[in-house]
Amino acid sequence: MSHTRSTHPADARAEIGHFLDALEARGHVHETRRLRAHFLNEYLDHVLGGAKTTTLGVDELMDVAPAEAWLAAAAAGLTRRRNTLTGPDAAAAGNSQRVRVQTWNSFAEYLGLPLRLETPPATHGDWLEPEECHRLLRTLAVKRPVGSNAATAIRTAAVAAVVAATGRSVPDLHRLDVAHVDLEHRPMPRLSLDTGPHPLDKDTTDILRRWLDVRAGITRQLEGSDPGYLWIPTKPGRPRGGEEPPKPGLTRAAVRTLHSAHRTLVLQVFGAPLRPGALVLSHP
Repeated sequence: MSHTRSTHPADARAEIGHFLDALEARGHVHETRRLRAHFLNEYLDHVLGGAKTTTLGVDELMDVAPAEAWLAAAAAGLTRRRNTLTGPDAAAAGNSQRVRVQTWNSFAEYLGLPLRLETPPATHGDWLEPEECHRLLRTLAVKRPVGSNAATAIRTAAVAAVVAATGRSVPDLHRLDVAHVDLEHRPMPRLSLDTGPHPLDKDTTDILRRWLDVRAGITRQLEGSDPGYLWIPTKPGRPRGGEEPPKPGLTRAAVRTLHSAHRTLVLQVFGAPLRPGALVLSHP
Protein backbone atom coordinates (compact mmCIF):
# COMPACT_ATOMS: atom_id res chain seq x y z
CA MET A 1 0.00 0.00 0.00
CA SER A 2 1.47 3.37 -0.96
CA HIS A 3 1.77 6.33 1.36
CA THR A 4 -0.77 9.15 1.06
CA ARG A 5 1.39 12.10 0.12
CA SER A 6 0.95 15.65 1.35
CA THR A 7 0.63 18.61 -1.00
CA HIS A 8 3.56 20.18 0.88
CA PRO A 9 7.16 19.06 0.28
CA ALA A 10 7.99 16.59 3.06
CA ASP A 11 11.37 16.57 4.79
CA ALA A 12 13.29 13.58 3.46
CA ARG A 13 14.72 12.39 6.79
CA ALA A 14 11.34 12.59 8.49
CA GLU A 15 9.74 10.70 5.63
CA ILE A 16 12.34 7.95 5.92
CA GLY A 17 11.38 7.67 9.58
CA HIS A 18 7.70 7.33 8.67
CA PHE A 19 8.60 4.63 6.15
CA LEU A 20 10.52 2.64 8.76
CA ASP A 21 7.61 2.96 11.18
CA ALA A 22 5.31 1.63 8.47
CA LEU A 23 7.60 -1.38 7.93
CA GLU A 24 7.46 -2.18 11.63
CA ALA A 25 3.67 -1.85 11.65
CA ARG A 26 3.49 -4.31 8.75
CA GLY A 27 5.54 -6.84 10.70
CA HIS A 28 8.82 -6.66 8.78
CA VAL A 29 11.66 -8.27 10.72
CA HIS A 30 14.30 -6.23 12.53
CA GLU A 31 17.08 -7.04 10.05
CA THR A 32 15.03 -5.83 7.08
CA ARG A 33 14.21 -2.57 8.87
CA ARG A 34 17.86 -2.14 9.89
CA LEU A 35 19.08 -2.55 6.30
CA ARG A 36 16.41 -0.23 4.91
CA ALA A 37 17.35 2.42 7.49
CA HIS A 38 21.08 2.05 6.84
CA PHE A 39 20.86 2.33 3.06
CA LEU A 40 18.25 5.10 2.95
CA ASN A 41 20.27 7.22 5.38
CA GLU A 42 23.43 6.45 3.39
CA TYR A 43 21.61 7.61 0.25
CA LEU A 44 20.29 10.76 1.91
CA ASP A 45 23.71 11.66 3.33
CA HIS A 46 25.30 11.16 -0.09
CA VAL A 47 22.77 13.45 -1.78
CA LEU A 48 23.02 16.06 1.00
CA GLY A 49 26.80 16.03 0.68
CA GLY A 50 26.62 16.59 -3.07
CA ALA A 51 24.09 19.41 -2.67
CA LYS A 52 26.07 20.92 0.24
CA THR A 53 22.96 21.28 2.36
CA THR A 54 21.62 19.79 5.59
CA THR A 55 17.97 19.33 4.64
CA LEU A 56 16.19 18.16 1.55
CA GLY A 57 12.61 17.62 0.50
CA VAL A 58 11.67 14.06 -0.31
CA ASP A 59 10.61 15.13 -3.83
CA GLU A 60 14.15 16.42 -4.46
CA LEU A 61 15.66 13.26 -3.00
CA MET A 62 13.73 10.70 -4.98
CA ASP A 63 15.06 11.09 -8.49
CA VAL A 64 16.89 8.59 -10.68
CA ALA A 65 19.98 10.75 -11.31
CA PRO A 66 21.08 11.12 -7.65
CA ALA A 67 20.16 7.47 -7.04
CA GLU A 68 22.46 6.32 -9.85
CA ALA A 69 25.25 8.60 -8.56
CA TRP A 70 24.84 7.07 -5.10
CA LEU A 71 24.96 3.52 -6.43
CA ALA A 72 28.11 4.33 -8.43
CA ALA A 73 29.77 5.82 -5.34
CA ALA A 74 28.74 2.81 -3.24
CA ALA A 75 30.04 0.39 -5.87
CA ALA A 76 33.43 2.13 -5.67
CA GLY A 77 33.47 1.87 -1.88
CA LEU A 78 33.13 5.65 -1.43
CA THR A 79 30.16 5.48 0.95
CA ARG A 80 31.78 2.97 3.30
CA ARG A 81 32.21 4.11 6.89
CA ARG A 82 34.31 1.25 8.21
CA ASN A 83 37.04 -1.09 7.09
CA THR A 84 36.53 -4.49 5.47
CA LEU A 85 38.55 -7.67 5.22
CA THR A 86 39.78 -6.47 1.83
CA GLY A 87 40.48 -2.88 2.83
CA PRO A 88 38.50 0.36 3.31
CA ASP A 89 38.25 1.11 -0.42
CA ALA A 90 37.02 -2.30 -1.54
CA ALA A 91 34.18 -2.34 -4.04
CA ALA A 92 30.72 -2.97 -2.62
CA ALA A 93 29.53 -6.56 -2.58
CA GLY A 94 27.12 -7.43 -5.36
CA ASN A 95 24.28 -8.31 -3.02
CA SER A 96 24.77 -5.08 -1.06
CA GLN A 97 24.11 -3.19 -4.29
CA ARG A 98 21.06 -5.34 -4.91
CA VAL A 99 19.68 -4.51 -1.45
CA ARG A 100 20.38 -0.81 -2.04
CA VAL A 101 18.25 -0.90 -5.19
CA GLN A 102 15.51 -2.90 -3.46
CA THR A 103 15.51 -0.39 -0.61
CA TRP A 104 15.23 2.60 -2.95
CA ASN A 105 12.42 0.94 -4.91
CA SER A 106 10.58 0.01 -1.73
CA PHE A 107 10.74 3.61 -0.49
CA ALA A 108 9.58 4.91 -3.88
CA GLU A 109 6.62 2.53 -3.78
CA TYR A 110 5.75 3.68 -0.24
CA LEU A 111 5.77 7.29 -1.46
CA GLY A 112 3.49 6.43 -4.36
CA LEU A 113 6.13 7.26 -6.96
CA PRO A 114 6.24 5.42 -10.31
CA LEU A 115 10.07 5.51 -10.48
CA ARG A 116 11.94 2.22 -10.16
CA LEU A 117 15.60 1.28 -10.50
CA GLU A 118 16.51 -1.93 -12.29
CA THR A 119 17.25 -4.63 -9.72
CA PRO A 120 20.51 -6.50 -10.44
CA PRO A 121 20.47 -10.30 -10.26
CA ALA A 122 21.47 -11.98 -7.00
CA THR A 123 25.02 -13.22 -6.70
CA HIS A 124 26.17 -16.04 -4.43
CA GLY A 125 29.67 -14.91 -3.59
CA ASP A 126 28.59 -12.86 -0.59
CA TRP A 127 27.31 -15.70 1.56
CA LEU A 128 27.63 -19.45 1.95
CA GLU A 129 24.93 -21.81 0.87
CA PRO A 130 23.03 -23.14 3.94
CA GLU A 131 24.65 -26.58 3.83
CA GLU A 132 28.10 -24.98 3.47
CA CYS A 133 27.27 -22.79 6.44
CA HIS A 134 26.25 -25.76 8.61
CA ARG A 135 29.43 -27.58 7.63
CA LEU A 136 31.66 -24.59 8.44
CA LEU A 137 29.96 -24.01 11.79
CA ARG A 138 30.48 -27.64 12.76
CA THR A 139 34.13 -27.35 11.72
CA LEU A 140 34.62 -24.14 13.68
CA ALA A 141 33.20 -25.84 16.75
CA VAL A 142 35.61 -28.77 16.72
CA LYS A 143 38.75 -27.61 14.93
CA ARG A 144 41.32 -25.65 16.89
CA PRO A 145 43.86 -24.00 14.57
CA VAL A 146 47.54 -23.81 15.47
CA GLY A 147 48.17 -21.09 18.03
CA SER A 148 44.47 -20.66 18.79
CA ASN A 149 43.11 -20.51 22.30
CA ALA A 150 40.53 -23.31 22.69
CA ALA A 151 38.10 -21.09 24.63
CA THR A 152 38.38 -18.33 22.01
CA ALA A 153 37.74 -20.83 19.24
CA ILE A 154 34.49 -22.16 20.73
CA ARG A 155 33.33 -18.62 21.59
CA THR A 156 33.97 -17.61 17.98
CA ALA A 157 32.03 -20.62 16.74
CA ALA A 158 29.14 -19.77 19.06
CA VAL A 159 29.02 -16.13 17.92
CA ALA A 160 29.09 -17.23 14.28
CA ALA A 161 26.33 -19.77 14.90
CA VAL A 162 24.07 -17.19 16.55
CA VAL A 163 24.70 -14.69 13.74
CA ALA A 164 23.77 -17.38 11.20
CA ALA A 165 20.69 -18.53 13.11
CA THR A 166 19.25 -15.07 13.75
CA GLY A 167 20.44 -13.04 10.76
CA ARG A 168 21.59 -10.34 13.18
CA SER A 169 25.01 -8.70 13.18
CA VAL A 170 27.72 -9.03 15.83
CA PRO A 171 27.03 -5.49 17.15
CA ASP A 172 23.32 -6.41 17.40
CA LEU A 173 24.16 -9.50 19.48
CA HIS A 174 26.99 -7.98 21.47
CA ARG A 175 24.94 -7.11 24.55
CA LEU A 176 23.28 -10.47 25.04
CA ASP A 177 23.38 -11.97 28.52
CA VAL A 178 23.34 -15.62 29.56
CA ALA A 179 19.79 -15.04 30.81
CA HIS A 180 18.72 -14.44 27.19
CA VAL A 181 19.63 -18.04 26.30
CA ASP A 182 17.11 -20.80 27.08
CA LEU A 183 18.46 -24.08 25.77
CA GLU A 184 15.93 -26.13 27.77
CA HIS A 185 12.84 -24.48 26.29
CA ARG A 186 10.43 -26.81 24.52
CA PRO A 187 9.57 -27.53 21.77
CA MET A 188 12.76 -25.70 20.67
CA PRO A 189 15.57 -23.90 22.48
CA ARG A 190 15.39 -20.18 21.97
CA LEU A 191 17.23 -16.90 22.29
CA SER A 192 15.51 -13.75 23.57
CA LEU A 193 16.18 -10.81 21.25
CA ASP A 194 14.87 -7.26 21.37
CA THR A 195 12.28 -8.35 18.80
CA GLY A 196 11.13 -11.35 20.83
CA PRO A 197 12.13 -15.03 21.23
CA HIS A 198 14.03 -16.63 18.34
CA PRO A 199 14.13 -20.45 17.95
CA LEU A 200 17.55 -22.12 17.72
CA ASP A 201 18.43 -25.05 15.48
CA LYS A 202 20.25 -28.12 16.82
CA ASP A 203 23.73 -27.12 15.56
CA THR A 204 23.48 -23.65 17.11
CA THR A 205 22.14 -25.13 20.35
CA ASP A 206 24.99 -27.64 20.59
CA ILE A 207 27.66 -24.99 19.93
CA LEU A 208 26.10 -22.55 22.41
CA ARG A 209 25.93 -25.28 25.04
CA ARG A 210 29.65 -25.96 24.58
CA TRP A 211 30.46 -22.25 24.88
CA LEU A 212 28.35 -21.93 28.05
CA ASP A 213 30.29 -24.84 29.57
CA VAL A 214 33.61 -23.18 28.70
CA ARG A 215 32.32 -19.83 29.91
CA ALA A 216 31.30 -21.38 33.25
CA GLY A 217 34.85 -22.62 33.72
CA ILE A 218 36.17 -19.09 33.14
CA THR A 219 33.68 -17.34 35.43
CA ARG A 220 34.20 -19.78 38.31
CA GLN A 221 37.37 -17.80 38.96
CA LEU A 222 35.23 -14.73 39.74
CA GLU A 223 34.07 -16.19 43.07
CA GLY A 224 30.38 -15.39 42.69
CA SER A 225 30.68 -11.99 40.98
CA ASP A 226 29.69 -13.12 37.46
CA PRO A 227 27.67 -10.26 35.89
CA GLY A 228 26.13 -12.63 33.33
CA TYR A 229 27.47 -11.33 30.00
CA LEU A 230 27.14 -13.97 27.26
CA TRP A 231 30.27 -13.01 25.31
CA ILE A 232 33.24 -12.51 27.62
CA PRO A 233 37.02 -12.29 27.10
CA THR A 234 38.69 -15.68 27.31
CA LYS A 235 41.91 -14.38 28.84
CA PRO A 236 43.04 -11.23 30.68
CA GLY A 237 43.79 -8.19 28.57
CA ARG A 238 46.87 -6.03 28.74
CA PRO A 239 47.58 -3.90 31.82
CA ARG A 240 46.62 -0.27 31.27
CA GLY A 241 47.78 2.75 33.25
CA GLY A 242 49.75 0.60 35.63
CA GLU A 243 46.61 -1.29 36.69
CA GLU A 244 45.96 -4.98 36.26
CA PRO A 245 43.26 -5.77 33.66
CA PRO A 246 39.90 -7.08 34.90
CA LYS A 247 39.48 -10.83 35.07
CA PRO A 248 37.68 -12.46 32.13
CA GLY A 249 33.94 -12.35 32.75
CA LEU A 250 33.81 -9.00 34.51
CA THR A 251 33.45 -7.16 31.20
CA ARG A 252 31.87 -7.91 27.84
CA ALA A 253 34.13 -8.97 25.00
CA ALA A 254 34.42 -5.96 22.69
CA VAL A 255 32.80 -6.09 19.25
CA ARG A 256 36.22 -5.56 17.65
CA THR A 257 37.55 -8.52 19.68
CA LEU A 258 34.75 -10.78 18.46
CA HIS A 259 35.28 -9.67 14.86
CA SER A 260 39.05 -10.13 15.07
CA ALA A 261 38.70 -13.63 16.52
CA HIS A 262 36.22 -14.50 13.76
CA ARG A 263 38.55 -13.29 11.00
CA THR A 264 41.49 -15.22 12.42
CA LEU A 265 39.63 -18.49 12.98
CA VAL A 266 37.68 -18.51 9.71
CA LEU A 267 40.75 -17.64 7.66
CA GLN A 268 42.66 -20.57 9.16
CA VAL A 269 39.79 -23.06 8.96
CA PHE A 270 38.06 -21.96 5.74
CA GLY A 271 41.13 -20.68 3.90
CA ALA A 272 39.48 -17.40 2.91
CA PRO A 273 38.23 -14.29 4.73
CA LEU A 274 34.52 -14.43 5.43
CA ARG A 275 32.52 -11.86 7.36
CA PRO A 276 30.12 -13.13 10.06
CA GLY A 277 27.12 -11.95 8.01
CA ALA A 278 28.08 -14.36 5.22
CA LEU A 279 27.00 -17.25 7.46
CA VAL A 280 23.29 -17.80 6.96
CA LEU A 281 21.19 -20.89 7.59
CA SER A 282 18.70 -19.95 4.84
CA HIS A 283 18.90 -17.95 1.65
CA PRO A 284 18.98 -14.13 2.15
